Amino acid sequence: MSDTNQIAQREQENVGRQETEEASRRQMLRPAVDVFEDNHAVTLWADLPGVSRDKLDIKVHDGNLSIEAESVIRTAPNLRLSHAEVRAPYFQRRFTISDDFDTSRIEANLKDGVLKLTIPRREESKPRRIEVSAE
Repeated sequence: MSDTNQIAQREQENVGRQETEEASRRQMLRPAVDVFEDNHAVTLWADLPGVSRDKLDIKVHDGNLSIEAESVIRTAPNLRLSHAEVRAPYFQRRFTISDDFDTSRIEANLKDGVLKLTIPRREESKPRRIEVSAE
């Protein structure tokens, strides 16, 4: 009876160890990003090849923006993979966002492996022309 418990416990420990090793072997990439800024917003373009919308996680909290995504390498349904040297990459990137931007109005669009984020400026942060009166 104790032998069975010990075997089950060892198997459970091995499963936990395998999950930890798998996570450490996961290829972590910082996606290439282009950032464009004008008077109205900041637009961020991130390259996320092979990422689908359901594998993309964008969060904003306390002035920090995080992008996490997992790429999927598709195989034909009738093929069984016996060996793989290429692993699907896991993308991760973090940014600090100034208080000048309205994070509640961020727009995100993913098309053909390219993520476009638009972060508008707050109205009070936009440059404005001040009229000068002559006396």
